[in-house]
Amino acid sequence: MGPRRGVSDPKGRCAPVAVQTTRGQKWLWWLLLAFGVILAIIAGVALWAYQRLDGNISTDHAAARALGEEEGERPEGADEARNILVIGHDFGSGTGNARSDTVLLLHLSADGRRADAVHVPRDIVVDIPACRTEDGGHSEATTAQFNWAFQFGGAACTIRTFEGMSGIRVDHHLVIGFEGFADVVDAVGGVEVELEEAERDPNVGHDLPAGRHRLDGEQALAYVRARVFVGDGSDLNRLARQQEFLGRLYQRVTDERTVTDPTRLYPVLKAVTSAITADAGLDSLDELYALAKDLRAVPDGAFGFRTVPTVPHPTEANRLRLDERVAGRLFAAIRQDRELPPAP
Repeated sequence: MGPRRGVSDPKGRCAPVAVQTTRGQKWLWWLLLAFGVILAIIAGVALWAYQRLDGNISTDHAAARALGEEEGERPEGADEARNILVIGHDFGSGTGNARSDTVLLLHLSADGRRADAVHVPRDIVVDIPACRTEDGGHSEATTAQFNWAFQFGGAACTIRTFEGMSGIRVDHHLVIGFEGFADVVDAVGGVEVELEEAERDPNVGHDLPAGRHRLDGEQALAYVRARVFVGDGSDLNRLARQQEFLGRLYQRVTDERTVTDPTRLYPVLKAVTSAITADAGLDSLDELYALAKDLRAVPDGAFGFRTVPTVPHPTEANRLRLDERVAGRLFAAIRQDRELPPAP
């Protein structure tokens, strides 16, 4: 994704964070499409494995209860279009509901002819509502970084925060744990990266010299978590690293040697399914497979990729706020199930 956008230019002016469409931004679509291909193989040859893998997926009953309590405050949904919030979270800190690390909205048009993926930067400062907590209490409404919502109240709080920010109704959600990501890397025998210079971020245990490396799961997890002492230290720079790495992982997962070898394939599927928690509408392999088929049916060139438009926060360093005008147009297009406006 390159250098961080949304910083002052050489003349001192603050420019909006630019939206980029890179090959790496397709990682989520690649993952879902690969998942569909693999499921087709395993469903045809190993029913017992399919049933065991289906049982690995967790249902998010807590989010359903919390969202049900706030139904009257939520926006109305589109008639046939679907909005799915995908939340990547990291329990690496060892502190309860860790903050969300990556959040994307998948929008599938009502006619099935268009699909969009919108990334929500975690450093956007937004209004977070009072949310039900793990212990049955409620957090206080506050203004904070978007990724704090998950720590306050899990997926339900993240959904309500996103809905409040955008006016877009979330129909389904998937929560994907990063620990499962490490298991997938190990299952495919590691993933290669090449570093132009040495990298070190002691905050996450990342320490690699320049050169080519095949990373195991633990090393890969540190690699995608690294931020503060890597590149320009921005969240957008870290997102670009994650997307590039996930593209490489996709290639390993869909390699013919993996999909045709049950001893390689099953550990990959086990790791992926064990990492997923979903609402009751997406908590089975059948439902995820149907979603993957719908995505595969979208015509070439009909995928839109955006990052929620932001500008630097006026008072908080290294924080962002919505570009209300540009983001408003983006959110309106999704609410009305229209083609996304051109990227600024």
